[in-house]
Amino acid sequence: MMLLSLGDGMVEDAEHSARGTSTLGPGSSPESRRSFLGALLSVGGLFVGALLSVPLIRFALFPLLRRTTELKESPVGALTEFSSLTEPVMRTIQIELVDGWRKVISEKAVYVTKDSQSRLRVLTSVCPHLGCTVPWNKEKGQFVCPCHGATFAADGTRVSGPSLRGMDTLETSVQDGQLQVRFQYFRQLVSDKEVIG
Repeated sequence: MMLLSLGDGMVEDAEHSARGTSTLGPGSSPESRRSFLGALLSVGGLFVGALLSVPLIRFALFPLLRRTTELKESPVGALTEFSSLTEPVMRTIQIELVDGWRKVISEKAVYVTKDSQSRLRVLTSVCPHLGCTVPWNKEKGQFVCPCHGATFAADGTRVSGPSLRGMDTLETSVQDGQLQVRFQYFRQLVSDKEVIG
């Protein structure tokens, strides 16, 4: 008996399919269900794709959106060390630079000297001509660039050679009796001091 009724139901479904009618109920054809599922899958796929692309976009844009941090001031030494200064003294400072997601700590040589009014000033050891390291020459009483022969006075002013300006001074401050300096890079081959980093 059960087999017969199951068979009758299958025959009835086959008849409805042949006539184009459905036993699913009013307003729910297989085509509308398929289009609804397709739209649902499309929206879901777009949503998941957008969620997965957020980390990739952040990773790609991070160096552009995040500013390089300001260089922190570095200690050069106690003011008492430089009170009886007669010629430039070289000091090595550590600078911390954060560039995007990369953190770099490097050492730079600077010179502590006095200007014509006997005020302390700190000079970068980078030649403003082509970026060579300029040492102090005790015998000549000048800074002499080993690369192209530019010479500078004890206070960093240009004496001779291919450099278009004197040695670059760095910003200084005094905190708790310590001389602090903020290291910067300057554009080379120009006559005016221009900060580039």
